[in-house]
Amino acid sequence: MSMNTLPLRHELKYFINERQYFVLSGVLDGILNRDPNGDEYNEYHIRSLYFDTVFNSALFDKLDGVQNRDKYRIRIYNFSDKVIKMECKTKVGSLISKRSISIPRLLCEQLMAGDPAGLETTRSGLLNDMFREMTINLLRPVVLVDYVREAYLHPAEEVRITFDKQLRTGLWSKELFNPYVPPTPPFDENVMILEVKYNKSLPSYIRDILNTYCQGACPSAISKYTWCRRFEFPGEEA
Repeated sequence: MSMNTLPLRHELKYFINERQYFVLSGVLDGILNRDPNGDEYNEYHIRSLYFDTVFNSALFDKLDGVQNRDKYRIRIYNFSDKVIKMECKTKVGSLISKRSISIPRLLCEQLMAGDPAGLETTRSGLLNDMFREMTINLLRPVVLVDYVREAYLHPAEEVRITFDKQLRTGLWSKELFNPYVPPTPPFDENVMILEVKYNKSLPSYIRDILNTYCQGACPSAISKYTWCRRFEFPGEEA
């Protein structure tokens, strides 16, 4: 898909501590809508299997600050195979976009094994791109990324505010559907990631709340994917 036709959104990311989380989440819970996918605690588990080329292009493009780049992943929720998403997250300057399509488990298993044959006859633009990347650039699965998400929504500008907690890497395991993969935290477990996504402009009262309750937290180009590969490339974090 041409970058000119992608629906682009703004994305802000912050590292925050537990105190900031407890205060801010309490305020947001009183004024925004909870994510309907959450449980009684407004949480759900996300596991993504990220793909990269044999040259780790996605990783080093991120570390080198390349403005326009793609990351491919397969994502599941709560360790279930009921919903399996093939996704491509695109960065265009300071803006982001995501394409997503549901795939069956059989195709997922093939892609996890590095076999793109099941994509040959697809009519999906995203899956066509995945086929091209796997056959030409030797895209293959590289790392599992696990975390628990708590999300709040507002219809104005499609605002979505998420707290991503308990970030874990599966290290060298690629077993997407195995709930017993030994997870390893890539940084201090008391730190979590706040993400704010919106279309054209963030409502002023939400911006004021973030400024008030996230004092000391600066927007940062945080990549969960990059952090979860830090044990393969010590010192390469973002």
